[in-house]
Amino acid sequence: MTENKLTSMKGLQQAAHTVIETVTQMASEGRPLMQRVLPDGDVHWWAHYPDDDARDAFTRSRWFYHIHAPGDRDPSEHGHFHLFLHRTQLQDASEPLGVPAEGEEAAAFVVHVAGLAINHQGLPTSWFATNRWVTDEFMYPASTVIDHLPLYNVDATEEDTAVNRFLTAMVALYRDEIAAMLLARDEALRLLVDELGPSAYETANDILASCPIDLDSKIESLGIE
Repeated sequence: MTENKLTSMKGLQQAAHTVIETVTQMASEGRPLMQRVLPDGDVHWWAHYPDDDARDAFTRSRWFYHIHAPGDRDPSEHGHFHLFLHRTQLQDASEPLGVPAEGEEAAAFVVHVAGLAINHQGLPTSWFATNRWVTDEFMYPASTVIDHLPLYNVDATEEDTAVNRFLTAMVALYRDEIAAMLLARDEALRLLVDELGPSAYETANDILASCPIDLDSKIESLGIE
C-alpha cells in the first residue's frame, strides 16, 4: 500500500529552497515562466511548447506548456504545464487502466503525473489530474504513479534551466498533495466507469481532480522564512 507521507522534511525543505531560488531568479531577471517557454513570435492556442516536449536526457521525464483559447480556461490562468514520467521509468508496474488506441505502437510512452496551472504573473495556482484521453497517456492506477513520483526529474532538458529546476522541485515539494489528488482521480474514474463502462476513459470529464497551490503557506509550514 502506498504511504501518504512520501517525502522527508529534509527533502521538502530542499525542494522548497529550489522553488524559492528559481522563482526569485525569474523575478529578478524580469522573465517569468511563460516568457522562458514561449517563442518571441506568434503563440498558438493548444500548441505544445516546446514543439516536441522538453525531455530529460537522463530520466526521460518530460513536460510541455500550452495555452487554451479564451473562454476555455479560467481567466486567471495564463496557461499550464503537463508533466509526464516516461513509461520506462515505471518499474514492476501494474496493468494500465487505459492505453492509447495504438497500444505498444503509440508515438509517446508517457504517463501523466499532473497538470500545473500558471497565472498571468508566472506563478503556480493549482495542480490538476486529467482523464486518459486528454494527453493520450498510458494511464496507470494512482498507487503506481505515486510510487514512482520520486523519479520525476526534468533538470536535464534542453529548455530553460530555471524552468526545469522549478518543475522538478515543485513535484517534490507537493508530492503528498499530488498523491492525494491522484487517489481522488481514481475514485472519480471508478464512479464514471460504473456508469459508462470503459468509454469513461475516452471522452468528456477532462479534469477529474484538482488541488490549489498557496506557495507562501506551503513554505511557511516547513519553517522556512
